[in-house]
Amino acid sequence: MEKIKVILSCPQVIFREGIHFILSGEEDFEVVGETTENMETPELIESNPPHIVVLTQANVKSDIADITRRIKSNYPAISVVLIIDSIDSAQLFSVVVSGISAVFTPDIDPDKMVSLLRDTARGRLPVIDTLSTPAFAARTLAEFKDLATLNERLGITMAQLTKKEEDILNSLASGDAIGQAAGKSGLTEEAAGNHLRTVLQKLTANDRSRLIIEKTQMSIASLIPGMPKDDSGPQEYLTLTEFNDFKTSLMSGFKSFVSEKA
Repeated sequence: MEKIKVILSCPQVIFREGIHFILSGEEDFEVVGETTENMETPELIESNPPHIVVLTQANVKSDIADITRRIKSNYPAISVVLIIDSIDSAQLFSVVVSGISAVFTPDIDPDKMVSLLRDTARGRLPVIDTLSTPAFAARTLAEFKDLATLNERLGITMAQLTKKEEDILNSLASGDAIGQAAGKSGLTEEAAGNHLRTVLQKLTANDRSRLIIEKTQMSIASLIPGMPKDDSGPQEYLTLTEFNDFKTSLMSGFKSFVSEKA
């Protein structure tokens, strides 16, 4: 049986070695790389691709969401797990939508940690438990509402919630447990969990689409007089009409330039 290969990133040597020691006692795990800095994980992955990369929030010099996007873009099959000091929905949202598969705090029971990593290696998404909390469910609903406005403004189509998914999230946001939310929607708890998995996948896909849009519009905006030249302030999006006007003026200028050279 192939072992579950793990790369550990944690600046606290004793804690990292503690995880290594726990995993070394399990026949189905193998730690294939260790580092004190999250930014070094891509290099470790390239030299010895693992099944799981464990990042640590304590690496203050690194952007967890950015590193996760990089890992998932280049190695989609690798699961990313985050060790975080506290499960705070506001702080955690941007990290979860970047593609994190699971989250746990440093005080987790060792047996529970091993079980969580096994589930993650099997393709499950334990982070869905986070999505089931009232605060996170409410934040998710707000995110899709914002995206609906963005879709309309820019004339694009990013993933939206189905009626069933919205009902489940509204129920969770009101304080219902996953079983209660499932019952109100006429679903089994397993089926409701599958809907939440789809919601999480939509959040991740939309996060990547939004990032591409922002980077593209930032590049275009730098060519248009009067548009912001950096991302230091609130994000300003070009509407479809503004973009088409810019495209028309650009083509007109190009044709004039060609005519002059002819």
